[in-house]
Amino acid sequence: MLKGLPAAKPGAVHAPLTQLVAQAIRARILSGALAPGERLVEAHWSQALGVSRVPVREALRTLAAEGVVTIEPRRGATVTGYTAEQVHELVEVRATLEGLNARLAAKRRDRELLQGLERRMAAGAQVTEKSSLAKLQQDNDDFHETLARAASNSVLQDLVRMLRERTAVIFAPHAARRTKETWDEHGAILRAVIDGDAELAALLAARHVHSAAQALPAHLLRPVADEAAGPRALGRTGT
Repeated sequence: MLKGLPAAKPGAVHAPLTQLVAQAIRARILSGALAPGERLVEAHWSQALGVSRVPVREALRTLAAEGVVTIEPRRGATVTGYTAEQVHELVEVRATLEGLNARLAAKRRDRELLQGLERRMAAGAQVTEKSSLAKLQQDNDDFHETLARAASNSVLQDLVRMLRERTAVIFAPHAARRTKETWDEHGAILRAVIDGDAELAALLAARHVHSAAQALPAHLLRPVADEAAGPRALGRTGT
């Protein structure tokens, strides 16, 4: 295995080199090891990972498409950084779409997919603040992907996935701070979906996004009073 690259899972089909390089760089960014605005120099990553510059260049393009990396003429690639205003706008849109996603899932109530969510929640109950960032991120992605499939709207699924990718660089470095809260909120959303309570599921899903945003560092928060009427209506306290 090339140095610095993630190990493949036993029995898994070998991923293309570009994908492995993208995984390695993404993991460093989402862990917070690389700060927003930090330059990502092809030569450095080529040497660090023991690969040529070609897969590094392609990996950076992949990450740019996800919104994790920004590529600019004459400056090259940097870790994407957002202003407080941009964070507010992304959270506002994602909360709205996550709410719609949960509402549709509650209305359609696909039993097979809901059973998958229940299994996912059982696995999530074992997650703690000491769990690795990769596990936290994977469990969170699996939960949201399964919920998106339960909503049975491919357009919405693509939009929500795109927003999750773009906001990962905002939320992931701080995810471990509210691990328990995250899975408590997931459980409440799941219960509302299973009960077929579409409005409650939508409100809880929107609140989940806003709660995560409110736990971000102060410089990423717009200095405006409580943004979300939905979370207030549900009497949110704490995070």
